Amino acid sequence: MARFIALMRFTDQGIRAVKDSPRRAAANRALAEQVGVRVVDIFWTLGSYDVVMILEAPDDETVTSYLLSVASRGNVTTETLRAFDAEQFAAVTAKMA
Repeated sequence: MARFIALMRFTDQGIRAVKDSPRRAAANRALAEQVGVRVVDIFWTLGSYDVVMILEAPDDETVTSYLLSVASRGNVTTETLRAFDAEQFAAVTAKMA
């Protein structure tokens, strides 16, 4: 499974209902399971991003569809990073010319 890091910022709507964020996170975990995405962890953070999610999915399309569904609810905007562990990155660099 591919690993992804989703960086999220609350929208105006999301920050107005910030107390509901843990409940929304639980609902998003359930949605993830339904569509084949595994939520490894969720962190509420200080700084440029309000929430960071670590996700695993079978492919880019699956995680993109899931995150579009999450963002379409209007509480967060997302920025997604594809993440490689050391073994995966070694395989990538082994293919370098």
